[in-house]
Amino acid sequence: MTSVLSTTCCIAGGGPAGMMLGLLLARAGVAVIVLEKHTDFLRDFRGDTIHPSTLAVMHDLGLLDRFLKLPHQRVERLDADVYGQRVTIADFRHLRTPCPYIALMPQWDFLDFLAEEARAWPNFRLLMGTRADAVIERDGAVVGVRASSGEQDIEITAQLVVAADGRHSTLRDRAGLPADDLGAPIDVLWFRLPRDAAQDVEQTGGYVRAGVFLVTINRGSYWQCGYVIAKGGNDALRAEGLDALKARIADAAPFLKPALQTLRSWDDLSLLSVQVNRLRQWQRDGLLCIGDAAHAMSPVGGVGINLAVQDAVAGANLLGDVLRQRRPDVHDLARVQRRRAWPTRVTQALQIAIQNTVLAPALAAPADTATHKLPLALQLLRRMPLLSRVPARVIGIGVRPERVRSAAK
Repeated sequence: MTSVLSTTCCIAGGGPAGMMLGLLLARAGVAVIVLEKHTDFLRDFRGDTIHPSTLAVMHDLGLLDRFLKLPHQRVERLDADVYGQRVTIADFRHLRTPCPYIALMPQWDFLDFLAEEARAWPNFRLLMGTRADAVIERDGAVVGVRASSGEQDIEITAQLVVAADGRHSTLRDRAGLPADDLGAPIDVLWFRLPRDAAQDVEQTGGYVRAGVFLVTINRGSYWQCGYVIAKGGNDALRAEGLDALKARIADAAPFLKPALQTLRSWDDLSLLSVQVNRLRQWQRDGLLCIGDAAHAMSPVGGVGINLAVQDAVAGANLLGDVLRQRRPDVHDLARVQRRRAWPTRVTQALQIAIQNTVLAPALAAPADTATHKLPLALQLLRRMPLLSRVPARVIGIGVRPERVRSAAK
């Protein structure tokens, strides 16, 4: 028995892009159904960085004060220890924005908050444990979604279907929208280590040594760590043994040495296979892709969540009024891509440049650290600290930031 539903906009994917778009459209008076394949939002090692651009969106919605009551850590500065020299990469404290800092918050708390706020609007519906399996097409146009929840099949007809189901988007692939792979020379091993609050090490930042690039993120009671490796290098790393990896980490960041004993097996580490790609065309008649479904971002700068949120805000600004009146046509949907494609291209170009000119050479560097000097860009940041405001602007605010223009209905 198939359950049949109908709505104005059906969003596949309850991540940052899908949940933010669902909230904004419901707030604008559009009937929305959001499908999330998991039964809850609890997943480790998802992006937890809420940048100033996203905090500004929460301010626009009048939700910032309530949002910041959730447990979080504030990062006002990003530092790096590069071959023993400390450099401030980005100083967010001078940004002209409601919150001149990055908020570190578990993504499940962020998504639960958005879901709770969206449920306050009567035209919003969230179906947890419901997977979007395919698009429904009629005369070459997308008119709905086939989904499943356990043993239950569901058909949802909609004026607009939004694929926000991540970098491995089912709906994007079923709709035949190809992505261009831009290349990523790195992967990342994520893990957590207990943090000793008595240690005088509080900064979120990175440690670079010959052949080692380590990111440490202060999460209060623990360190969220990312160990960058060459693309496809996980098997070779495992062959060397966990103790060899722990020794490299301890050499780069000695303060972590006592905590490394908690890494007892490779099961304590999670591999992120880095992708950087983007669709040539984000839309078809009746279908729009946003977030990672439209453009997979590198973890460089931690901007993925915030680019996804920017897509959602632009989508609601451009399509909210249209959806209240009629079915959007391909020209309406193409406006979203035109608005967001340029900032996506610029951000990915910067990420690729950092991957190729900073990360890849560091990982391939010979063991003799005495021969290594700071890259020119880092030398300039060290000599002229005011320059750290430039990457702070790029990372924290981004290119062509979006603000909420759709009014509550």
